Amino acid sequence: MIYRVSVTFHKDFVKVNNDEIMIGIKAKPEKGEANKEIVKKLAKYFDVDKSKVKIIAGEKSRKKLVEIV
Repeated sequence: MIYRVSVTFHKDFVKVNNDEIMIGIKAKPEKGEANKEIVKKLAKYFDVDKSKVKIIAGEKSRKKLVEIV
């Protein structure tokens, strides 16, 4: 399934509404740390392995497309 993800910094939450996800992360957007935290949180939320969560667009943006298999 492909989701549109909106990222907010300095918060800690995950809200899912149909094919949209709003996620708050604590990591800074430096050296891919924020993307790693997003993958980790979504894997935990959907109870899948981290390898099943893939950012397919928007790696350097607050708006992303994420595929969860």
